[in-house]
Amino acid sequence: MFFSKNHLRVVIVTLFVAASLTIGAQDSTKTKYHAWWADSFMQAPKKNAKAKLLPAIHVYKNKFVNAKGDTILFRGLSISDPDKLEHQGHWNKHHFEKAKEMGTMLVRIPVHPVAWRERRPVKYLQLLDSAVDWCTDLGMYVIIDWHSIGNLRMELFQDPMYNTTQKETYEFWQTISKHFSGNNTVAFYELFNEPTTYNGQLGSISWSEWKKMMEDIIHLIRSFDSQTIPLVAGFDWAYDLTPIREEPVNAENIAYVTHPYPFKRSEPWQPKWEEDFGFAATQYPIIATEIGFDVKAGETIGKNHYGYQITKYLEERGISWTAWVFDPEWWPQMLRSWNYELTDMGTFFKQAMHKAN
Repeated sequence: MFFSKNHLRVVIVTLFVAASLTIGAQDSTKTKYHAWWADSFMQAPKKNAKAKLLPAIHVYKNKFVNAKGDTILFRGLSISDPDKLEHQGHWNKHHFEKAKEMGTMLVRIPVHPVAWRERRPVKYLQLLDSAVDWCTDLGMYVIIDWHSIGNLRMELFQDPMYNTTQKETYEFWQTISKHFSGNNTVAFYELFNEPTTYNGQLGSISWSEWKKMMEDIIHLIRSFDSQTIPLVAGFDWAYDLTPIREEPVNAENIAYVTHPYPFKRSEPWQPKWEEDFGFAATQYPIIATEIGFDVKAGETIGKNHYGYQITKYLEERGISWTAWVFDPEWWPQMLRSWNYELTDMGTFFKQAMHKAN
């Protein structure tokens, strides 16, 4: 077959280009190769010069105590998710200074599973590190809360933002407990925000099954962090602690959680609170990690109002509490706007904290 010089040039150029593309593809494959053997699953514990500035908190019988043995009754508030605050431009020390002005001793930080995944753990830990440092500077302790709502056993949840898995939950507490081990400011780990079956719409789970899952998480946490106090929630959206009469969690240095919102039971509230969770305060430390209420137009927060009734009840029984939520968008709001103007509920809790503290 006859080839002209021009044909030969075309053939040579074509072969050269093809060879170059092949080599390039091979190089691209090499650069994309994942050196999996160099991966490290566990992050090293956070080294923080401020880690011991606040006194460590421990459980003694049914109380929280510091290193001197002084009983501590915590009053505080929940902020909204750090990822939300950062995206909206409010993640800064000023936000925590405004929380401190409320009389806050304890800041609850809710970490939603969707935010943890989308931001990625390493980046999310940077937010938490900032919060812990700011709280240390301001003399406030911290609860880190895995903020899911639903049935962890069947992995069915109330809304998409709460979707998680057992594996992700375990890995979250692996990461958190190792990272904050030895940091006195992080006094509490709230293992799961609100367990519920939503009247069967989220499947079923027994107290024995829930108890075993919580014990597994506590055992996991203790392999990294023996100091921070795990908080275990009751059923009915973290309200009902009656199962611990017969089956308390088999672990030391823990506390229980209740969320006694006014709509959980009809009035009169006090006898029902006593029956549903208050009884446990004689044996175990308890934190009401969410309390809050709406104020209807024209309504006055008087002595018979839920706000007065719940804070009085908790104080008399030595139950610590944090109000929900220090945000102008999430319900029930303590803020009217990002100018930090307080709602009636926000004003009530500010007065309650300053009076008590």
